[in-house]
Amino acid sequence: MPSFAIQLVTDIPGPRSREIMARKESAVAAPMSVQAPVVVDSARGTVVTDVDGNRLLDLTGGIGCLVVGHAHPHVVKAVQEQASRFLHTDFAVVPYEIYVTVAERLIAVAPFAGPARAAFFNSGAEAVENAVKIARLATKRPAVIAFEGGFHGRTLLALTMTSKANPYKAGLGPFAPAVYHLPFAQDYRGPSSAEALAALERALVTQVAPEEIAAIVVEPIQGEGGFIPAPPEFLRGLRRICDEHGIVFVADEVQTGFGRTGAMFAIEHYGIEPDLIVVAKSLASGLPLSGVLGKAEIMDAPHEGSIGGTYSGNPLALAAANAVLDVIESENLIERAKVLGETIEARMNAWRDCFEQIGDVRGRGAMLAIEFVRDRKSKEPAPELASRVIEEALQRGLLLLKAGLYGNCVRVLTPLVITDDELAEALDVWEEALGAALAG
Repeated sequence: MPSFAIQLVTDIPGPRSREIMARKESAVAAPMSVQAPVVVDSARGTVVTDVDGNRLLDLTGGIGCLVVGHAHPHVVKAVQEQASRFLHTDFAVVPYEIYVTVAERLIAVAPFAGPARAAFFNSGAEAVENAVKIARLATKRPAVIAFEGGFHGRTLLALTMTSKANPYKAGLGPFAPAVYHLPFAQDYRGPSSAEALAALERALVTQVAPEEIAAIVVEPIQGEGGFIPAPPEFLRGLRRICDEHGIVFVADEVQTGFGRTGAMFAIEHYGIEPDLIVVAKSLASGLPLSGVLGKAEIMDAPHEGSIGGTYSGNPLALAAANAVLDVIESENLIERAKVLGETIEARMNAWRDCFEQIGDVRGRGAMLAIEFVRDRKSKEPAPELASRVIEEALQRGLLLLKAGLYGNCVRVLTPLVITDDELAEALDVWEEALGAALAG
């Protein structure tokens, strides 16, 4: 008889969490909103314990940062050992071996046929901006193409590339110049790959000449946009266009990377080779670390000193990243993602058969989502249903997260170390939440 991971000893949120959240109102800037007002005290694996002693199962994984789970002992030990040796020098001033080691390990597993290089930064947005800098310096061109529904970060250039007005972009213009947004192909809502590629080809005539474009930046599976896998023919078409015009193909793998989709990088599912890959999130188990991996001739093109930063590639986060790579390999988490994905997708498809408000089930490996609609014929988004499901799940001790341009999707970013019993419990609770939220 399995023991249950979820243990609720108070209402959710409990009194101590409510007290701390009341303090937040007078001390923390109002835009820093909170989805789940349960204040964490400790976390391990897939279980979060709040300050009131409630134990909850976490399928949000720190918005995709925790493929190896909360506080994995191997990662914790690596960070502690590094902290006892030194915290900071700035690699550009006094270098350290762990930077080189992690770079070697990443380019060894990245899908590049020839010589490759790596450079490290702090956040996904910073890595996206540096990927564009590298592409611009390599091509001597200014323009960037991004896609509708894409999310690339919140700094100026990354925010310009991000394609969701609220809450990310409203009131924050003017944005960076020479960024163009084109349709992203998808199976559920369209456009088709042929239509999306035709729109891009037309834009090369009507909006920006191809010889002005430094990079096309694309998520192989859109994350914040709603876990939308790019159709294979769409990415193959982008690769063809890049090859025809000397454009750098940048795969943004901030949310898809490190095994979540059943491959180290999601682009591997498509059988095409990118020029640059942007990584972050699960790279260092939530510590601030990101990177750009890429073909050597492109990565080496910028002039000396043109990329970097005081904290870029900090040794604590790199020690964590080195340990994360160990865990992914030793615990066979890429294969685990495939198994988890099969189980989760089967349950999601069963839910779709039961609930008319579930319009689509999609994703790859353990990176899966369901989309809520008012009815399947119109496909009108129903964000209030997604919110209701998440709230019902929270009251039962399960942490879930929304996504999508319309906020009408619920996504899975579970740590890949989740046990079979924990997963079964989480899916049962999610099903109860669906029944409570969608009844009638």
